[in-house]
Formats: sequence, C-alpha cells, structure tokens
Amino acid sequence: MNQIVHLPLKETQNNNPVKAKVAARTPTRTNDPERTMAGILEVATVEFAEKGLDGARIDEIAAATKTSKRMIYYYFSSKEGLYRAVLEDMYRRMRAIESGLHLADLPPVEALQKLVGFTFDHHHSNENFIRLVMSENMQRGAYLSQSKSIQDLNVPAIAAIRELYERGVASGVFRPGLDPVDIHASISALTFFNVSNKHTFGLIFKQDPAATDAVMTRRNNVIDMVLRYLRA
Repeated sequence: MNQIVHLPLKETQNNNPVKAKVAARTPTRTNDPERTMAGILEVATVEFAEKGLDGARIDEIAAATKTSKRMIYYYFSSKEGLYRAVLEDMYRRMRAIESGLHLADLPPVEALQKLVGFTFDHHHSNENFIRLVMSENMQRGAYLSQSKSIQDLNVPAIAAIRELYERGVASGVFRPGLDPVDIHASISALTFFNVSNKHTFGLIFKQDPAATDAVMTRRNNVIDMVLRYLRA
C-alpha cells in the first residue's frame, strides 16, 4: 500500500503564508523560456491557491520570480490566462503520475486499491490543488471551460478506470452496470472532502485532521468503501 507523502514545512520569520511559500520557491531569472514559464507557474500556483483569482497579484508573482509583468503577459497573455495555465498544469501533473501507476499490469482489485490510494495521497499532499479546484468551482468553471487541453488531459483517467473495471466485471469480482465516470466521481468525492473540509470538520468534531493515525484510518476506509461499491 502506498504511503502518504507529506510535503516539508517551511519556517519563516514573517506571518504571511503566501510570501513565505513564494520566497521558499523563488526561482532565478533565466534565458530559458521553458524554465522561466515553469518558475512562474510554480509561484502563481501558490498565489492563486491562497488568494483566488481576484485576490492574486501579478506584481507579486513577477517580483517573486524576478521577471516582469510584461514577461508574464508575453507568456500567458493575461492574469486570467496565467490562472488557466495553472489549472491545466495542476491537472497535467496529476494525470502524468497516474499514468505511471501501470494499473493495467495489476489484477482489477489491486489496481483499484492502488488508484484510490494514490488519489487520496495526492489530494492529502497537495492542498493547493484542492484550493484551486474549489476556486474554479466558485467561478462556475468559467476559465477551465476555456481550456483547449483539459478534456484531453482527463480522458486517460477515465480510460484507466474503464479498463480495470471491465476486467473486474469479466473476471467476476466487480458487479456490472456501473459508469466509469461515476466511479471516478465517487473516488474524487471521498478523497477530496478530507482536504477541502478538514478545518471545519476538525473544528466541529474536535479532531486533528493532520493526525497520522486518523489520516491512515480514513485512507483505508475510503479504499474499502470504493471496493465494496464495485464488488460483485
């Protein structure tokens, strides 16, 4: 079973979490366009995740990346273009890791367990991804709908679920009649909530959402719930 990967915490002397994270990730200016764009996306991810589209400032992103507003606009056209590129980059990174799970090489049940475990671990270790998805939902998907690549980025995810599910049905371990998109939605819902609602849920029920034992118990329960849902 995959272990949860915890991102390292950065200590800082100021009280601004966005500036602290930006400072820790500040790239150097370079004549390499791809490296420059990657550095801008990395810093912009933190800025948009912490402040949302309206609150984010291109000036701060430019200063942190040692570039200029003009250069950012040259690469991404506008603030909204940069925001859309950040969303695409986050999904692209997740799908790239998913493709390396080699689910087709595993028996259906084991493949499903690995996929759910990966999704849980990814969400748990990438709160910025969750915040950005929540932010875009607040925008009613307005900017993601403008993306020319977002549909293609998510096709492999559904194809992988369909392949392992159909193998499971054929071998008699999964029940027939389920929609791969619905299976994907169920996995996403169970793994997303643990991050998106962890502060309010932890406060109301007086639980520490970061406690290792609690996280591992929740992880195992989510895998079990999805497996029971598909079982024949």
